[in-house]
Amino acid sequence: QVQLVESGGGLVQAGGSLRLSCAASGNLIGINAMGWYRQAPGKQRELVAVIPSLGMANFADSVKGRFTISRDNAKNTVDLQMNRLKPEDTAVYYCYARHRSGLAYWGQGTQVTVSP
Repeated sequence: QVQLVESGGGLVQAGGSLRLSCAASGNLIGINAMGWYRQAPGKQRELVAVIPSLGMANFADSVKGRFTISRDNAKNTVDLQMNRLKPEDTAVYYCYARHRSGLAYWGQGTQVTVSP
């Protein structure tokens, strides 16, 4: 079992920045990717950014150039730096970990609200 705990959400004005952090614990053997998804009210959960153990990170088109993702394999953490935030970035952000079997793990979510 894998546990994911997010931190760093909050309220920010448009144009501002926030940094989300996720700490993973438990049986992390076989985890080959970590990242972030988000879900806005009335919308489906969507990928924000995912970084595999090997290879390049993948970003949603809507956040490219504004968000960066970093992973510390020694500390089992993944961070999402969000710059130039827009009201449409408002959502609950979920930390995500994928096992090589395809099984997905999710954090409890953290609210990000961007005011106009």
